[in-house]
Amino acid sequence: MADTNPLSIKERIVHTLLFEVGAVILSVVVIKLFGSHDTGAATGVSVLMATMAMVWNLVFNYGFDKVFTGDRLKRGVGVRLLHVVLFEGGLVLFTVPVIAWILQVSLWQALMMDIGITLVITVYAFLYNWAFDYVRDRLIRKRV
Repeated sequence: MADTNPLSIKERIVHTLLFEVGAVILSVVVIKLFGSHDTGAATGVSVLMATMAMVWNLVFNYGFDKVFTGDRLKRGVGVRLLHVVLFEGGLVLFTVPVIAWILQVSLWQALMMDIGITLVITVYAFLYNWAFDYVRDRLIRKRV
């Protein structure tokens, strides 16, 4: 069944920006838990990662929605888990070198930090996207 209300570019931008605000906050917390990095460095890395993620989010989700067509509200747990795993797996390839460079840690340490961040963000993304779809649907229904 085709999605009768596909996301507009404006909705995709709002979706991405709101998601990344939460992701930055969670990432700073994880980076602080992994070491003695100051809050400024943790925030800088998190903002840069969020910027990278926003670009990846727009590109990845556009492609994902082309492959997985249909009503977004009818996406089950399996499709939502696949979405999160593929998205985060692709993102880690870009972020590990950035973390290592900015925080002056080894690639291994950066990978461990990124895995910690990714695990937290994966759960967050799963819940956020599901909630976003339901809130959006309610707003659309109110307008009609």
